[in-house]
Amino acid sequence: MKFSALRVVKEALTGHKGWKPLWRNPQPQPDYDIVIVGGGGHGLATAYYLAKTFGKARIAVLEKGWIGSGNVGRNTTIVRSNYLLPGNQPFYEFSMKLWEGLEQELNFNAMVSQRGIINLFHTDAQRDAFRRRGNAMHLSGADAVLLNRDALRQKVPFLNYDNARFPIKGGLWQPRAGTARHDGVAWGYARGADMLGVDIIQNCEVTGFRIDAGRVRGVETTRGYIGAAKVGVAVAGSSSRVMAMAGQRLPIESHVLQAFVSEGLKPVISGVITFGAGHFYISQSDKGGLVFGGDVDGYNSYAQRGNLPVVEDVAQGGMALMPMIGRARLLRSWGGIVDMSMDGSPIIDRTAIDGLYLNGGWCYGGFKATPASGFAFAHLLATDRPHETATAYRLDRFATGHVIDERGTGAQPNLH
Repeated sequence: MKFSALRVVKEALTGHKGWKPLWRNPQPQPDYDIVIVGGGGHGLATAYYLAKTFGKARIAVLEKGWIGSGNVGRNTTIVRSNYLLPGNQPFYEFSMKLWEGLEQELNFNAMVSQRGIINLFHTDAQRDAFRRRGNAMHLSGADAVLLNRDALRQKVPFLNYDNARFPIKGGLWQPRAGTARHDGVAWGYARGADMLGVDIIQNCEVTGFRIDAGRVRGVETTRGYIGAAKVGVAVAGSSSRVMAMAGQRLPIESHVLQAFVSEGLKPVISGVITFGAGHFYISQSDKGGLVFGGDVDGYNSYAQRGNLPVVEDVAQGGMALMPMIGRARLLRSWGGIVDMSMDGSPIIDRTAIDGLYLNGGWCYGGFKATPASGFAFAHLLATDRPHETATAYRLDRFATGHVIDERGTGAQPNLH
């Protein structure tokens, strides 16, 4: 079913009786050529590009819950490519370009809104670091504008510029960045993959791997055994638990990342703003709610809920940045399980088991990477070679010393 303005008009005139489900609900087949474990944004995007770009067939996506129940529906919807290091910046710029054509590609309204992002700086050292990052962005073809205090104040006059403890001296602006509707992204990729013949099997949890002579033969699930020539795992915060079933130990810790939304307000924040004196980021949804978040919880957890100390920390960051939000009422909060790698950067690689591949370690950056992650993982599954923008995302980089420490904070997940 194709969407168009004419279709909307037709359905409006005929009582909206012609709409159909966005994807099928098939029974699992005994075996597939490729099985993707994880029906989140990355898993669905991988299946879509495997079928669309690489011409692969007999593909299944296994999701233990329902489509949209994981991190793809539990984030702050920010898309950007303002990274520094050569291992990251070309990849995220590739993702940004895919975002720009995503709705036309999928024939689905994912509400991609390139409203821009501003990273604030508060010291001369931060300004110099952001200037360096902006130059790195230009080298990869991304856009970046360094704003001084006066230029920044014209764009966002409501910030707390006069706080002597956190003086705002300027910001790094990426005009092409913005937000996208997280549910729309999941639904769009699910619909696109289904239209290409991919079986999306919900309520099908993987409980084990069948491995013979060092090669994966298939997966055990709550709906029976499913054979597969290749298995790709893209399960975000559950990566360590799922890969442990195959005897693999990952350099990953799972933490809860909380997010929050306020009551609906009149338009006030045009883009995305991040606080340079603390970990706080905020935007405003199309419904008027202020959507914001901060650090991960300090302890390991697989629960999709957080704790009050982080709520307090995030609220303090928001009040320090823009005291005006202190009177806004919090509507709700939620948590996603993020897979924090040792260097804060992701992993897209083959494993020591033939036919078993891993996509994980996305830390805070999973949603914005969705299109490029799916494309790069599909490229790896189809060709057994890493995509040109993902060559640094090796699983063995922690053993060889080729880490990608984007924030420069050290080799511990809690530091990123």
